[in-house]
Amino acid sequence: MNMENHFDVIIVGSGPAGLTAAIYTTRAALKTLVIAGEKWGGQLMLTSLVENFPGFPEGIMGPELMENMRKQAEHHGAVIKNNNFTEGDFTKRPFTLKTGVEEYTASAVILASGADARWLGVPGEVEKIGKGVSSCATCDAMFFRDRNIFVVGGGDSAMEEALVLAKVAKSVTLIHRRDAFRASEIMLQRAKDNPKITFLLNSEVVEVKGGMKVESAVVKNNQTGTTEEMPVDGIFVAIGHIPNTKFYQGIDLDEQGYIKVQDHYHTNIPGVFTAGDVHDRAYRQGITAAGFGAAAALEAERWLTTDGKGVDFVAN
Repeated sequence: MNMENHFDVIIVGSGPAGLTAAIYTTRAALKTLVIAGEKWGGQLMLTSLVENFPGFPEGIMGPELMENMRKQAEHHGAVIKNNNFTEGDFTKRPFTLKTGVEEYTASAVILASGADARWLGVPGEVEKIGKGVSSCATCDAMFFRDRNIFVVGGGDSAMEEALVLAKVAKSVTLIHRRDAFRASEIMLQRAKDNPKITFLLNSEVVEVKGGMKVESAVVKNNQTGTTEEMPVDGIFVAIGHIPNTKFYQGIDLDEQGYIKVQDHYHTNIPGVFTAGDVHDRAYRQGITAAGFGAAAALEAERWLTTDGKGVDFVAN
């Protein structure tokens, strides 16, 4: 075993979960490697002003927050590589993890690779992410007070987004490509009962337009084929997330591809832990991801200290 490339803990992912975990493991004197990815930092790197992360009363830009987390992890001794994780052998210890550049071994692993929002893939969308296009009403609703908003989707997530936005927006139009919704009846009824929410069915957003920010969207009627450019101040895409788990051979996943948590952020493989949006389908917030990262790091430290005996965690 190449001891130079061996680490007590390897963390896959460099969003709030991964970098917080690295801060905790390094402060516990565990030699730590973060496989950050070429596009490091997670979804907060695509966010403009973050106003709901504690400690910043006037808010902080998403990329700046992630830069600070990275610097803090490095300050405590974490080795961070901007390489993409490509393969992991979790069948025996030490675990072997590969990137396109190097191979490493680890006594414990924390999988914190996050989940990517599923976008529409239409012209103008990517350029406007953080400039009127969003996938998180909880994060960004306050930027759209008294504005006109589109929410795209047909499931419970779309209904939740619309209801959150309706608290502050002037109007919310929920656009769905079909004439029936996947949402539960109770969520659909709540949206229908809200006077600010209207529905545009059998329709799709096919282009996002504007200068420095979203100003309009081209909407296509799926039945007639006609298109109309409609003025709008913001577009919230709620068509699901894609957990970054496709390279995790042997790790138990649920039906949607998220990592199954056994107990206290353990996976089905002893010594392999998970944190953040890669297992969290409920919250998907920077602060909850950071909390999951801290918890996973504490579990990994305890597991290594007890040589894998897995004693229950007891808070001091």
